[in-house]
Amino acid sequence: MIRLARPDDVPEILRLIHALAEYERAPHEVKATEEQVRDSLFGPDPKVFAHVAEHEGRVVGFAVWFLSYSTWNGTHGIYLEDLFVDPVVRGHGYGKALLTELTRIADERGYGRVEWAVLDWNRPAIDFYESMGARPQDEWTTYRLTGDALTKAAGRYDPPSEHTGQGASA
Repeated sequence: MIRLARPDDVPEILRLIHALAEYERAPHEVKATEEQVRDSLFGPDPKVFAHVAEHEGRVVGFAVWFLSYSTWNGTHGIYLEDLFVDPVVRGHGYGKALLTELTRIADERGYGRVEWAVLDWNRPAIDFYESMGARPQDEWTTYRLTGDALTKAAGRYDPPSEHTGQGASA
């Protein structure tokens, strides 16, 4: 069964987040706490959403997503941050059901796309996504600012001068 996540699902979602990080060879990178996940998903004005897959009353998979926007299409989209199914129940259609639910939401709401990133070595995920009709966007490269680079970049804003239209350091 696929459904919207509830606050009482947070411990299981976090357990699966840790399992995903282990699978992606980065268990040390998970910093999220139950409180952070709960606040993000169920706080007063959530910007991120989650659906879960249940098997025999237990959460065995999740999809965490948020809205994106295409300036070219003038429509929202769904960005799938993470999709993960417990390896014990893989092959039973839970991943497909979760992704299908997101595509249904996007289609019903008139969103233009559902998109996500996948590690280039994760062949099982790539094969799964392609079996659903997804195609890679090979012409795009993802960039990220995080940690010290983010902090450093945040301090480098140099507004244009009123007289020259260029920043003070230009």
